[in-house]
Amino acid sequence: MRSDRYKKSDLKSTMDHEDRHDFWAGTPQGEHTDAPTKAQAAGGFMKSLLIDIIIALILAGIVLFFIRPTIVKQTSMEDTLHENDYMIMYRQAYRKHGPERGDIIIFESDLVNEDTGKDKLLIKRVIGLPGDEIMIKDDQLYINGKAYKEDYLKDGYTPAFEIPAEGETFTVPENSYFCMGDNRVGSVDSRRHEVGCPTFDSIRGKVILRLYPFSKIKVFK
Repeated sequence: MRSDRYKKSDLKSTMDHEDRHDFWAGTPQGEHTDAPTKAQAAGGFMKSLLIDIIIALILAGIVLFFIRPTIVKQTSMEDTLHENDYMIMYRQAYRKHGPERGDIIIFESDLVNEDTGKDKLLIKRVIGLPGDEIMIKDDQLYINGKAYKEDYLKDGYTPAFEIPAEGETFTVPENSYFCMGDNRVGSVDSRRHEVGCPTFDSIRGKVILRLYPFSKIKVFK
């Protein structure tokens, strides 16, 4: 009998100890914390999605600060570029220096885009740099008195229009560039008064890549 009392006492002491332990732990004996509710799980998902969207927008903003995709909507640069070619323009190409002869640039002209009512963006090739003397005579382009060879022209020759007139010399103004399309017969460019020579500030960037059609991917230096 004495031995049984000791056993009961020991069992009671052990139970009291466990009860006290569970009380301080804040969890009733034998119970567990609840799993996250559906509302909590949905809230966590939306928070994660929002963070991903913000990061994606920041990255997109950084990328677009340097480059801009654009689609050719004219034929003035044939056969180098064709209508509906998908181009990549490098916005920061001239952050430290001006365009070089032969660069294909995009600039804002005084022409009006009929679809948007804004100034029309043109894609042309830089031919004359500030201070250069341009002359067109007998369908041949001369720069600073020397015949300028161009193997990218669609028709192989350059007709004179208004600037400069046939056989006359035109000096490219300071901080400006004489630009023409490779389709010299069908290009409205610096040879026309309505376009003239774009200034440095009107240049939006340099075409560095033709991305589409995929069969004609090309990097422009």
